[in-house]
Amino acid sequence: MKTETTFKPGLEGVIAAETAISLLDTEQEKIVIKGHDLIELSKHNDYLDIVHLLLENKLPSKEEKAALEEKLKERYQVPSAIIEILRLLPEHTHPMDGMRTGLSALAGYDEHLLDRSLAVNKDRAYDLLAKLPAITVNSYRILNKQEPVLPRKDLSYSANFLYMITGEVPTAQRAEIFDRSLLLYSEHEMPNSTFTARVIASTQSDLFGALTGAVASLKGHLHGGANEAVMYMLNEVDSVEGFEELLMKKLHNKEKIMGFGHRVYMKKMDPRALMMKQSLKKLCETKGDFQLLEMCEAGEEVMRREKELYPNLDYYAAPVYWLLGIPIELYTPIFFSARTVGLSAHVIEQHQNNRLFRPRVHYIGEKY
Repeated sequence: MKTETTFKPGLEGVIAAETAISLLDTEQEKIVIKGHDLIELSKHNDYLDIVHLLLENKLPSKEEKAALEEKLKERYQVPSAIIEILRLLPEHTHPMDGMRTGLSALAGYDEHLLDRSLAVNKDRAYDLLAKLPAITVNSYRILNKQEPVLPRKDLSYSANFLYMITGEVPTAQRAEIFDRSLLLYSEHEMPNSTFTARVIASTQSDLFGALTGAVASLKGHLHGGANEAVMYMLNEVDSVEGFEELLMKKLHNKEKIMGFGHRVYMKKMDPRALMMKQSLKKLCETKGDFQLLEMCEAGEEVMRREKELYPNLDYYAAPVYWLLGIPIELYTPIFFSARTVGLSAHVIEQHQNNRLFRPRVHYIGEKY
């Protein structure tokens, strides 16, 4: 008997999994993380709070948070062989590919790679969270003929990450803004990279394999690479008027403009983008130069007026990272590094209650 099925391109609106991790509640305009509003969390909590929430199912006490940070600091050191592997990559390699290679190679150092238990998987997640900032930064540095930089345990997790990128100890404001960006990128229900990780994990593949696949997914400009594309676009001009003209020209040529629109937030601004817009304003105030903010606001108005499209997180994260002194090629690797905790939570959940993904197709080939 033939089963009737409905084909939905891109799996639009298809429920692919049950999860207790997160939800994009479009009716209440909330991003729910383990029962908490992500935007509210971003106002009062930091990235390590979200790490603890996603992996331990609750916000940490002061003591638990201190213990978490100490655990991560003790695991910062990346095996020297990983650095040597990165040195062997061709110089034109994208940092996302460098990070993917380093992440994949880390699997060889896991003595319990076949163990899918909750305790071992969580331990892996913490280890990856500790090491990925150094792999992210040093992949870029080595590919740009710079010496690797060592992490500093005297700085907070996010301040250390930003220090390794820029080579300067960040001010409290800059560290806080960077931390907020990591928090906002940490988890977002079921985008392509998360779906990729869960599909791979459903075969009982390990966390390293699932996240390696997620890196490949996130590299694409229709997903994580959008933040890089936004900054390249902003750098094409040097004025508000120039940016408006650029956008109108791209619209006339029917080019896709990155940083606008979202498969879930169809008719409103991504709430995470609003938080980054506020961060951009703070950085502009400190610098005494509001041109980037004014350009972004002008672009926001053009896209609303012409296409009824609204900014997503990448649109405002890009200029924030620019003012923080972060190289454009690192924007997407940072996105992935921040999202590692969310991806790990999904892989852990998949392993705990697994069913192999095996969808069917809508055949449009020759008749038989």
